[in-house]
Amino acid sequence: MNEVAPSEVTRLLRAWGQGDESALQKLVPLVYEQLRAAARRYMAAERQGHTLQATALIHETYLRLVNVRQIKWQNRAHFFAICAQLMRRILVDFARSRGYQKRGGNAQRVELEEVLLVSSEPGADLVALDEALRRLAEVDKRKSQIVELRFFGGLDVKETAEVMKVSADTVMRDWKMAKVWLLRELSGDTAHGV
Repeated sequence: MNEVAPSEVTRLLRAWGQGDESALQKLVPLVYEQLRAAARRYMAAERQGHTLQATALIHETYLRLVNVRQIKWQNRAHFFAICAQLMRRILVDFARSRGYQKRGGNAQRVELEEVLLVSSEPGADLVALDEALRRLAEVDKRKSQIVELRFFGGLDVKETAEVMKVSADTVMRDWKMAKVWLLRELSGDTAHGV
C-alpha cells in the first residue's frame, strides 16, 4: 500500500473532530497498516500465548477512539500518539485484570534500549513500566509524555517535538534523562531524583 500523505490524514482527523462521521470511515483504511504495525510491536513484547491478539488490540483501540469526542486533533503524529496511549492502557488493563503484580507474578521485565520502538523481546512488564511512567509524570509530566510518544508510539524526535510543541533538542534532552530515571526506577534504585 502506498504511503498516505500526512496532510490527508490530518484533514480527515479534523473533519472527524468536527463531527463528520464519514471522515472516520475514510480515515481507518488509511491508517490501519500503521496501527497494525504498532499493535504488533506491543504484542511482540508480550508473553508467548497471550490471549489478546494484535487485531483485537486494534479493534479495541478503534472502539475507544469512536467514543472520544473531546480531542482536537492536531495532525497525524498526534493521532498515532493517542492510539499508542490507548493501546498501552488496554494492555495494562488486560495485564491487571489477569492478576499481574508489580515486578512479580507472571509478569516479566521491560528493558528500555536505545531504540524508538517497543523491544521485540517477549514478555514485557507493562504494568511495572506503566507505574514507573505514572511516577515520572508526578515529577515531570513532559518527560513522561515524551517517553510515551517515543517508546510506545514509535514517533521520531521531530514528530514528538511537533506533538509536544517543544524543540527537537528539548525532546532529546528529556528523552535521555527520562530513560535513565525509568531504568533506575525499574531496577529498584530510587535514591536519586530526575
